[in-house]
Amino acid sequence: MSVVLPRSRLALYLDLIRFNRPAGWLVLVWPTLAALWVAAEGFPGWHLLAVFVAGTVLMRSAGCTINDIADRDFDRHVKRTTQRPITSGRIGVTEAALVGVVLTLASLALVLTTRWEAVAWSVPAVLFTILYPFTKRFFAMPQAFLGIAFNFGIVIAFAAVQGQVSAAAWVLWLANLFLVLAYDTEYAMVDRDDDLKIGMKTSAITLGRFDVSAIMAFFVLWLGLSAWVLLPLGLGWPLWLGLGAAAAQVAWHFMLIRGRTREGCFTAFSQSHWMGAVLFAGVALGYLLR
Repeated sequence: MSVVLPRSRLALYLDLIRFNRPAGWLVLVWPTLAALWVAAEGFPGWHLLAVFVAGTVLMRSAGCTINDIADRDFDRHVKRTTQRPITSGRIGVTEAALVGVVLTLASLALVLTTRWEAVAWSVPAVLFTILYPFTKRFFAMPQAFLGIAFNFGIVIAFAAVQGQVSAAAWVLWLANLFLVLAYDTEYAMVDRDDDLKIGMKTSAITLGRFDVSAIMAFFVLWLGLSAWVLLPLGLGWPLWLGLGAAAAQVAWHFMLIRGRTREGCFTAFSQSHWMGAVLFAGVALGYLLR
């Protein structure tokens, strides 16, 4: 007879922060790095690169703990989330909250090594991260609120480099708000049946039969607004190649989600970070060759 050994605390903490699912922080890091390159007009230096990559990973991890604490009573009714550490009772709420606080403080310590303007913008970033899980109780499109929280990295990047947040930064912020709406609606489509039963509000439920059309519109708005900011920078063929590769992925996403299957929608969400990756590659290479 096999014996199931208890998991170590470290293994449970890694589960809590979704360590084995890097797509969650990759969708955040690529737009942030693209903004960092634009703000610095090229390579921003190793210090800022390290701060924003590590800070993105830490804040995404903290966000996971906050989300799981807030959703612990809902998660036990959703197929995909029943075995999360808090929901299953393997980690207590207080313990998880302490993990979240430590991760947030570590991220703050990184930002403190930059400009005070970046530190100031990190405060609303943390507040929106904390508030997001609770919007699913009353807000018809909580994914829009998530987009606000996720995209503070763009604002903080400009503040850290330039000491201000320019109009270009806000357009990039808006562009990536639509990107978050697109891929997180794909994610919400995976759990739509369960969310309807428990009364959770999501964009997938709100959009109903227009979900796929709306997602495609969100992707087009992301591409259009990004191109509006980036094309005047004179980044040449690398940027065009990045935009083209991103557009090709949008078409692929349509093929994945048009049938509205759990598998197709989850695959689309889990691979959505490649859109930001190819666009960042176009920006970085464009500056390198300019």
